[in-house]
Amino acid sequence: MKLSRRRFMQGLSATASSSVLPLSVFAQNQTQNKLRVPALYAGEIQAGSHHYSLQLQVGTSQFLGGLTTPTLGINGSFLGPTLRLKNGSDVAISVLNQLNEPSTIHWHGLHVPAKVDGGPALIIEPGATWEPAFTVRQKAGTFWYHSHLLNKTGEQVYKGLAGMIIIDDEESENLEIPSTYGVDDIPLIVQDRRFNEDGSFRYVGMHRDVMTGVFGDRILVNGTTSALFTPSTNKVRFRILNAANARTFNFALADGREFSLIASDGGFLEKPVRLRNIVIAPAERAEIVVDFSDGNPVDLISLPLDASSPFSPTGMMRNMLSMNTESFTILNIEPESMLQRSAALPDQLTSIRRMQAGEATRIRRFELSMPMGMGRGGGRGRGGMGGEFLINGKPMAMDEINEVVPIGSTEIWEIHNDSMMMHPFHIHHGQFQILDRDGVPPSAEEMGFKDTVKVGPGQTVRFIMRFENFSDPDTAYMYHCHILEHEDNGMMGQFTVL
Repeated sequence: MKLSRRRFMQGLSATASSSVLPLSVFAQNQTQNKLRVPALYAGEIQAGSHHYSLQLQVGTSQFLGGLTTPTLGINGSFLGPTLRLKNGSDVAISVLNQLNEPSTIHWHGLHVPAKVDGGPALIIEPGATWEPAFTVRQKAGTFWYHSHLLNKTGEQVYKGLAGMIIIDDEESENLEIPSTYGVDDIPLIVQDRRFNEDGSFRYVGMHRDVMTGVFGDRILVNGTTSALFTPSTNKVRFRILNAANARTFNFALADGREFSLIASDGGFLEKPVRLRNIVIAPAERAEIVVDFSDGNPVDLISLPLDASSPFSPTGMMRNMLSMNTESFTILNIEPESMLQRSAALPDQLTSIRRMQAGEATRIRRFELSMPMGMGRGGGRGRGGMGGEFLINGKPMAMDEINEVVPIGSTEIWEIHNDSMMMHPFHIHHGQFQILDRDGVPPSAEEMGFKDTVKVGPGQTVRFIMRFENFSDPDTAYMYHCHILEHEDNGMMGQFTVL
């Protein structure tokens, strides 16, 4: 699809009148492809349970003209269907591994027993079928699933082993918000990729790719390059998932208009929050509602992180490398000429009880550090070029349980970043609430439930979490940096709930 004259003129006007959309961003997308919307998979009801059949498979995709890219996918050639679940329902999933290598599938953000969590110990061998079953214990929200194979998570996710999960509940079904999947409720799985001349993905090729994580120079949205979406309603809800291996995006609308943030990782915020931009690190999610009543084309873009951002690299890392400093067009948006009217957003979305620090029975401290003497405190890593990333001075070891958490306990986890770059810290088992960042209470967009939190260079983030419902002495949950190359090279640990 060629760039329309209307969009061309609108882009020139925006560039001339505002610094929000640099010309370099506009120039990236000279052609447009209709946004692919992943198939919605609600499962088949059998004996009162919702059954889902997933196949991990090898495929090929075309992202760049006529070039063919070898990919991995789930029930398709790249990425997987959107799984739709409902709070309180029983779920049974069959995962058949048709790859020529082992894999796993982790239900990111879901509160499930350790034996069905899909961590690196729960390997699905080639030709084997894994059959997890659980009851959904989750308020409405946007979650995802992806490979979690030890030392190969980054490569398998990069090639396509990931998909979105949407969970509904009675509260969400009674809210007057955009909710028709594929019409005014749109999943956006945002990734950056780089390619070889033959069209194949170019993954880790140098030590820098391990140090920073792999950064790409082309944007895929639901596996679509130069993606175009055409709204038919004046309000659209975008479920944004940062599924990049390492890149942090700073999402905004190119004309500077406001949008309403209604949900983060673990579900709805109490009230919509009006923003002009939002920084989303790997694995974080955000649901935003955008108003297109003016009918004007506009792009969803990613702006560079300012050097003064608490999430920008510091010291040697800033001098050596440029990370998250590029501008990208994420999605071209060109509304239809006649838009169906949407209801006004409600003032109240849900009610959240904020846990208090005094409820915690224990505080655990975790220090994130990097190799090559990159630590702010002189480097506590093993040094050299070994590529190990550490938590509390140790790299990940499958035969070591790092923490044992009593079931029913409420704990504060204090995450300190002793490196010169940001790490998005993720914990399995459930959702937490951020208490503070360097002693400062979280901003409005971080007041909901989270499972992944940005920890900037030198920062200390405290969150509070309740560990309930599931105990297992034999199977561990994970905590780790969600820059996948860091996770694969040691920045991960294990805990059991007993």
